[in-house]
Amino acid sequence: MTRKRTGEISRVTKETDVFVQIDLDGSGKCEVNTGIGFLDHMIQQLSSHGLFDIKVKANGDTHIDDHHTNEDIGIALGQALSKALGDRVGIKRFGHFLAPLDESLIQAVVDCSGRPHLSFGLEMPSQKVGSYDTELVKEFFAAVSSNSGLTLHLRQLEGTNTHHIIEACFKSFARALRMATEIDPRRSSHIPSSKGVL
Repeated sequence: MTRKRTGEISRVTKETDVFVQIDLDGSGKCEVNTGIGFLDHMIQQLSSHGLFDIKVKANGDTHIDDHHTNEDIGIALGQALSKALGDRVGIKRFGHFLAPLDESLIQAVVDCSGRPHLSFGLEMPSQKVGSYDTELVKEFFAAVSSNSGLTLHLRQLEGTNTHHIIEACFKSFARALRMATEIDPRRSSHIPSSKGVL
């Protein structure tokens, strides 16, 4: 594989100014400053456990709330991921992982299908983790999946601590995405679809 699998997106609206860069073949380096401390922590998990090099810088109207910034980071990350995948030649395409974090157990299943879909099965007992609205987790993953062309299923098998549930979700997604985006040496020059296109 000779093509550098990187993507870079700048997204500027009246509400946010977001820059995202991702390298799928990185080593887990992360530079993140979103203005949302908990989201920074989760993106660090995505980078570390996916072995993706990720840079995220965002300025948004967080004096209102975190919704616009959270969603626009998800949009930009999804677009950068799609750009890094390119025509998706040679990837394994499918990935899955079960991540425990203490009492929590979360499953992520990914298909880099080009068809965006999110099934979100997390039940979080608290409305906030610190100052972060927990309903924004679904909004983040909806934005990522719809802008990257991922089919993504997130399921909660166990969990009572909201922080643990969300963190296990990001870790599980990171490992599933890592598996799905890795190059399959047996199919390195082909698109992983019987249709010949994703």
